Amino acid sequence: MSIASLPQSALDRSICRAQVNAFFERRTCSIQYVVSDPVTRHCALIDPVLDYDEKSGSVATMSADALLELVKKEDLTVEWILDTHPHADHFSAAAYVKERTGAKTAIGERIVDVQRLWKKIYNLVDFPADGSQWDCLMADGDVFQIGSMDVKVLFSPGHTLASITYVVGDAAFIHDTLFMPDYGTARCDFPGGDARAMWRTIQRILSLPDETRLFVGHDYMPGGRAPAWESTVASQKAQNVHLLQARTEDEFASLRQTRDAKLPMPKLILPALQVNMTGGRLPAPESNGTRYLKIPLDALPYAVWD
Repeated sequence: MSIASLPQSALDRSICRAQVNAFFERRTCSIQYVVSDPVTRHCALIDPVLDYDEKSGSVATMSADALLELVKKEDLTVEWILDTHPHADHFSAAAYVKERTGAKTAIGERIVDVQRLWKKIYNLVDFPADGSQWDCLMADGDVFQIGSMDVKVLFSPGHTLASITYVVGDAAFIHDTLFMPDYGTARCDFPGGDARAMWRTIQRILSLPDETRLFVGHDYMPGGRAPAWESTVASQKAQNVHLLQARTEDEFASLRQTRDAKLPMPKLILPALQVNMTGGRLPAPESNGTRYLKIPLDALPYAVWD
């Protein structure tokens, strides 16, 4: 399924205020969102999490079920399941939620580049690296609807090759680009990451109106504060600890590359990408009925050891 951009006049409607409900998943410090149209009561689920315990290999749906419970309680209709990017630190529950709701799934069209890269890393010879695991691949500038609300897509590379931002009225879901102002910005050292592309992405996000609400993909609670996930363009400009240190692209690239060189890989990157590059589908059961993850050894030779 493809999506066509709407004419510019569609973007000139009065800005709506989307209803946003956030769910903090403490195991991976991830935030899931239900964004809904208060007029039609249609909604989208953004970056739903499939629970995974790496110590036991157990998978559960508690986090995603919390979203579905809210949908039921508020009598919402799920219209979209939206991934901002292929996550490296948790499993996507997009396939599970689609099974439960029948809603359309979407991700950025550059997911095919991520699939081609990781297909080689996992040696998945027959894997179709064409994005067909989602119902819709979104391109920069595309506009679609949640109920009566327009949603605009901004291509947002830097953290990954495929990252996108969803702008819904006065709210923008910015995933792993900017974090809360006291934590800074997202890393850019994964395969396909690029600190300079991240700088340009951040500048584009900060060109949105100052009052735009920004919703992040993770919060790591610096100093032990309570979890937080909402800021504004204005507060990021004034307070983001990395942007206060780095005022140019060169300065930011240096800051990010120096910092990233010291960071260990996320503990779930190898199992998570195998699942998330397939739209949250777990590997098929083998002859004994058990599913197995494939973990390549020494595939990330530059990784920092914990």
